[in-house]
Amino acid sequence: MSTPLSRPSYAAVLRVPHARRTFSAALVGRLSYGTVSLSLMLSLTRSTGSYAVAGMVMALFGATSVFLSPYRASLVDRLGPRRALLPMALLYAALLCVLAGACRRPGTSEAVLAVTAGLAGACTPPLGPTMRAVWAELLPDRRLLQRAYSVDGVAEELLFVSGPLLVGGIVAVASPVVGVVLSAVLVAVGTLAFVTSPATAALRPAGREKSDGPAAGRGGPGQGRALLQPVVVAAAVGVSVSAVDLLVVAFAGERGLGDGTVAWVLAALSVGSAVGGLVNGAVAWSSPTRARLPFFAAGVGLCLAAAGLAPGLGTLVLAVMCAGLFVAPALTTAYLIADESVAPGFRVRAGAWCNTAVNAGMSVGAAAVGLLVERLPLPVCFAVAGAVAAAAALVPGYRRGAARPAGRAGGTGGAAQSSSVSSELPESSASSES
Repeated sequence: MSTPLSRPSYAAVLRVPHARRTFSAALVGRLSYGTVSLSLMLSLTRSTGSYAVAGMVMALFGATSVFLSPYRASLVDRLGPRRALLPMALLYAALLCVLAGACRRPGTSEAVLAVTAGLAGACTPPLGPTMRAVWAELLPDRRLLQRAYSVDGVAEELLFVSGPLLVGGIVAVASPVVGVVLSAVLVAVGTLAFVTSPATAALRPAGREKSDGPAAGRGGPGQGRALLQPVVVAAAVGVSVSAVDLLVVAFAGERGLGDGTVAWVLAALSVGSAVGGLVNGAVAWSSPTRARLPFFAAGVGLCLAAAGLAPGLGTLVLAVMCAGLFVAPALTTAYLIADESVAPGFRVRAGAWCNTAVNAGMSVGAAAVGLLVERLPLPVCFAVAGAVAAAAALVPGYRRGAARPAGRAGGTGGAAQSSSVSSELPESSASSES
């Protein structure tokens, strides 16, 4: 299914056979994740009349979705997308419809809502990690894969911006449960189209892989160590980015600015991230991915620390936008490293661990910054949020199966390298990426 291409561009990525169809289907399904949170929260609030109950149910929904993600991804790796993703998506969609029906009936037991939401979250299909695994299968050229991951990340961010806007339009003319049902339809239709694509069929279950050694058959002990750097950086970026939301609210409150100010600053973060992601994908980097990742993480941290020193709104917008320039490149690079750190039959799991790290980091960051804002000056809170990402830049990078620093081995990176597992050493920043 792989297609060698000579022109490393975004257009070349989308010209790969079946790429547009598969990517479009995945985006339809992933749009569900941009619409479900707000529509479900509004539905629960109206149904129960309690913000506390709605928050508890949403927390359970989010927790099962995030922390069980690697286990759902392991099912995709072992069984293949068609046998694992479609049952997950249909069950997830059915449970969302049950939740929508329960929210339409006043007086539904809180326990029923919580259990149903928890079960729905547990069935969330890992469309993002699976799509990135498909990209890796379609594009053996690492330069093209970098561009594919970049456009994938930017598109995903746009989905999480447009999703709430879509829900806003729905609730203006109908009940928010319509948004929950729409989320169910989107994930069912998108997943069905995704798993029936010939490109998705190229992902073979791990059980069918011929074992050429520990890495090919069971992952090998080096995979966990090789995943440490991307997972830690992804979690740290999640902490730092989620802190921005409340910090900007506090900034606006201290200066008597309106709520519209917050929206503009957060929009600047998203714009910066989108621009940074596209630029990162278009650059032909000479340095290896593991050398670039600390740079991007440190960039996020330093810009956020500088944002705390902003004397006014204009400089805050500029500093936050600069931080955004490093966010998408950091996450894209983390996914690239995760992909090249594991054998082909473990790609969905590797991507899911990065996803889980980002989401868990965002949850932790939102909770922690709420405590800090009440106790510390705002510039210090910005500095602490930035320090988390900057500290992650110190985590060393290891390559699976490398007996020496990766750039000195002389072979190709990622899954193309030898599957024999020996001792791992930190990757030299001076090494070259093939």
